[in-house]
Amino acid sequence: MTLDIHSQTTIFTIINFFILYFLLKRFLFKPINKVIAERRREISSNLQEAEENKKKAQQYRLESENRLKDSAREGKALVEKYKMQAEKIREEIIKKAEKEAKEIIDRAEKEVHGQKERAEAELREQVVSLALAVAAKAIERQLDEKEHRRIMDEFIDQVGR
Repeated sequence: MTLDIHSQTTIFTIINFFILYFLLKRFLFKPINKVIAERRREISSNLQEAEENKKKAQQYRLESENRLKDSAREGKALVEKYKMQAEKIREEIIKKAEKEAKEIIDRAEKEVHGQKERAEAELREQVVSLALAVAAKAIERQLDEKEHRRIMDEFIDQVGR
């Protein structure tokens, strides 16, 4: 076995190689490169779309957080408002109750004062009646001093009861 280089075979091989390369380039490499380019564009587009979606999601998240914070502030403001209203109502109720209690106490004092005056007037009438009764008895009997003292003591005992 000898290794002879045949020039004719070598030239045909080189020509065949270039023809094969041209055919592969024309019918295989171009479509594959075209598919690869389209895939790259699609991937690039998808990445760009994903980035935009990510930005939108971040924006929505920030907006949601801001709305949540605003809602929390508004809720606190409402709670404070209702607390203040409740405190005002409580103070009004207390003032009204104090006023009513004062009115009741004033009426009770007036009533007690009136009853006291009526009782004093009644007591005076009884004292006058008893004094007149004693005086009438004294006149009827024309008492001596000893008898007069005994009647006065009875009168004082009756008034004391």
